[in-house]
Amino acid sequence: MRALIQRVKRCSVSIDGKNESSIGQGMLILLGVKNEDKVKNAVALAERCVALRIFEDTNEKMNLNVNNIHGQVMVVSQFTLYGDTSKGNRPSFIQAASPKVAEPLYEQFVEHLAELLWNKKVATGVFRALMDVELVNDGPVTVMMESK
Repeated sequence: MRALIQRVKRCSVSIDGKNESSIGQGMLILLGVKNEDKVKNAVALAERCVALRIFEDTNEKMNLNVNNIHGQVMVVSQFTLYGDTSKGNRPSFIQAASPKVAEPLYEQFVEHLAELLWNKKVATGVFRALMDVELVNDGPVTVMMESK
């Protein structure tokens, strides 16, 4: 399982021009699921994301996590994170899990993330939908994390 985490000032997801969800300061997590992933991967990665210290303290050091700043989180499914571009010019998505496998693991990730957050809320996109994701990157700070 792979998460591309962006520290954001705000973020929103729209589908067909209609605002689906939005957050203020916090994290946008683009989540990719691969064929071999299991529930334990979703749980462990959610815990690592919440613990990730990418927010600045009063000394301008990245020592705070999303709970410390009372931030918000949005999760958007992103199978293209498993795009293999090592051969040719078109990505291969063989490593990406099928929707039948990926969707329950995506939901498990979101559910566990909500359990760990101070406000118990996680904004999401819509699985398999064509979405417009708008964000104001804070920093910018972007970090890639993978489950073990």
